[in-house]
Amino acid sequence: MLLKDIIAALPGDIVLSGDAEREILGIAYDSRQVKEGYLFVAIPGLQVDGHDFIPQAVANGACAVIAERRLPLPVPLIVTADSRRALAFAAAAWYGYPDRQLRLIGVTGTNGKTTTTHLIKFLLEKAGRKSGVLGTVGAMAGDKMLPEQISAGTTPESLELFGLLSQMVEAGCGYAVIEASSQALAMQRVSACNFAAGVFTNLTQDHLDYHGDMVSYCQSKETLFRMLAPERDNRYGVINLDDAYAERFCQACRARQWSYGMREGADLQLLHLNATISGMRFSFKFQDKVYTAQIPLIGKFNVYNALAAICVALAEGLEISDILSWLPQAPQVAGRFELVDEGQDFAVVVDYAHTPDGLENVLHAARALKPRRVICVFGCGGDRDSRKRPLMGRIAGQYADVAVLTSDNPRNEDPQTILEMVEEGIRSVGNNYLVEIDREKAIRLAIGMASSGDIVLLAGKGHEDYQIIRGVKHHFDDREIARNILRARLGKE
Repeated sequence: MLLKDIIAALPGDIVLSGDAEREILGIAYDSRQVKEGYLFVAIPGLQVDGHDFIPQAVANGACAVIAERRLPLPVPLIVTADSRRALAFAAAAWYGYPDRQLRLIGVTGTNGKTTTTHLIKFLLEKAGRKSGVLGTVGAMAGDKMLPEQISAGTTPESLELFGLLSQMVEAGCGYAVIEASSQALAMQRVSACNFAAGVFTNLTQDHLDYHGDMVSYCQSKETLFRMLAPERDNRYGVINLDDAYAERFCQACRARQWSYGMREGADLQLLHLNATISGMRFSFKFQDKVYTAQIPLIGKFNVYNALAAICVALAEGLEISDILSWLPQAPQVAGRFELVDEGQDFAVVVDYAHTPDGLENVLHAARALKPRRVICVFGCGGDRDSRKRPLMGRIAGQYADVAVLTSDNPRNEDPQTILEMVEEGIRSVGNNYLVEIDREKAIRLAIGMASSGDIVLLAGKGHEDYQIIRGVKHHFDDREIARNILRARLGKE
């Protein structure tokens, strides 16, 4: 591809210095990844500025550079007001606009994104529509796992994102269902995506270390709905009407709207639900008829995730009778109220809940099963919003019979300091807690005290198979640890 072809795809005003006829052999935004003939995009980061690495990129073979300021360079320079946004459009062009060959469905919200994306993919594929999914637990095209994302987080950087979408097209997918995180939306990672639909699950406190306040956090998520062009065929938004921020998303969405929730007027109005250890049964009204559905997932929050997925399926033309017949077969999503069963007479559940709302939801889901006791192991991540730590402590103290405070991913923070902030919250409501800073010992402690009819909830890490302690990454999987402890307890080893 020639440089001029990439320039033609860039949004906004640009200033070119140099020859636009250069052939581009690749694109990189990390100078260490640059090879001969590459276009280097210098993007300002949260910790480092890519502009500082332009000399290294040129030394490594960059034949052109996109940047946000004029610099004396021996290669062509494209100056733009927003190089992150430019990277997204350059990546879209480089990979041949795979988003235009897919029905692209974005799901945003504080909680429920992963389960909702997987439920949507499941329903579409049951209808014979091969789909890809991309988010916190990885990327898939149909039943094939795609290579691990290069950039960490829920939504990868735009260059990796379009690379994965391209692989989905090559695999024969007609749909891609992606988690659109608030940071990805704010940092322009999905700004070049041609979304057919946007789904809003809920909005509660999280990521305020990045966004600063709830207004900014909400505005970032609203971006997805502003991207839905009403003049395009079959563009629509799906909105949880029961959420406190629902009206803002309704106003942001100029395309066709679908809604769900208990509120009168919702397209899918939830009427009743019932929880068992094997799943949820619920009824809802749609077009003046009442339907009953069943999912093998636990918790009221999963009923809401299912309603969001049903809205998408209906908007995509699937029959309600087919949808309801398929839902009982829905897959378990890794680390989302996932049971670890070795034949013990109490339940062990692993869940990714790492926000105040997420922890409260999963504790409510556990209590709805009417256990003898709920024993909750949890911690809070380091280098993240510290304001939620006492909130999560208070929630655990209110809804768990016994809480075991421990480490999550301390990252570069002192684990003891994090625990003290969590403990401040739990002390405000009671003393039904223990502290064990070592997460494996904490899990062993919780399982050791469990008796018949109890639920042991291991919250915070879900599908993750690592811990970061003082900046060092270690292998750690709650499910693996719990299974080993249970097997030893039951004499299976």
